[in-house]
Amino acid sequence: MSNEARAKSKTEIRRELILDKTTEQGHVSVEMLAELLGVSAQTIRRDINQLCSENLLRRKHGGVESFEQQLNAPYQQRAETNYLEKRAIAKAVADVIPDGATVFISIGSTPAIVAEALTAKSGLTVMTNNLNAAMVLSNEPSNRIIIPGGEVRMPDRDVLGDGVLEFFNSYRAEYGIFGVAGISEDGGMLDFHASEVRVREAIRTHCKTSILVMDSTKLTRTAPAIGGSIFDVDLIIMDQHPGDDFSALSDRVGDRLKLVGGDAS
Repeated sequence: MSNEARAKSKTEIRRELILDKTTEQGHVSVEMLAELLGVSAQTIRRDINQLCSENLLRRKHGGVESFEQQLNAPYQQRAETNYLEKRAIAKAVADVIPDGATVFISIGSTPAIVAEALTAKSGLTVMTNNLNAAMVLSNEPSNRIIIPGGEVRMPDRDVLGDGVLEFFNSYRAEYGIFGVAGISEDGGMLDFHASEVRVREAIRTHCKTSILVMDSTKLTRTAPAIGGSIFDVDLIIMDQHPGDDFSALSDRVGDRLKLVGGDAS
C-alpha cells in the first residue's frame, strides 16, 4: 500500500471505491456496494448521502448513478469573458452603493470586478470570502474588510470551509452582491456546488437589498446545484435583454431588472 493510501481514512478510501465502481458500471445498488465493500447498507447510504451532496453521484432506483460533474471554467478565463460588459455591470452597482455602506460580496469573477468599481467609495464595511475583492478594496484605508477563516481555493482566491456559511449568517448588511453559475428556465439560480448555493442564499437573506450581477451568457449555462430564485432578488443587473426564450422571466421580474448594455443602450 502506498503512503498516500495509508494517509487516507477508511471512509475516504471506501467513498473513492464507490465512485470508481459507479463510474465503471454507470448504476449500482446499495446492496451490491454493501456486499462488495463488506459494510452495512446503512454505512453505504451515509456515504451516498455525502457523495450526492457534493454532486459527485445522484440517486436512482435504490442506488446511485454516475453524475458527470460539470466543471466551471478557469477563473482567468471567466474574468476575461465579456469583460467590458462586466465593467458596465460593475459601474451600475457602484452607482447604487453609497459611501459608508455595509456590503456582502460573494465569490466569482463578476463580483470581483464589482469590487474594483467600488474602489471609488470610502468608509465601506465589506464582508466577503472573495479574496480578490478583499484585496482590491483594502487599498482604501477607510474601508473595513472582514473575511472568514478557512482554506483558500486557488487560483480563484475564494475562502472555503464550514465556517463560511456560519460567517455570513453572523452578519447583516445593507447590500448583498452575488453572481450565479447559471439560471434555469423557471428562474432558479444555479451553482456548481451545494455549498456555494447555501452561502449565496445566506448573503441574499441577510441583506436589505440583494443584487444579482451576471452577464447574459449565464442564461445559457447549466450547473448541477440549485437554490433560490431570481424572483427573490431585489435588483438584477445584466448587460443586455435576456431574449425571447427568457421573456417570461424578464416580464415577471419587471423593473427589478436593470440593463446596462446591448438592448439597454
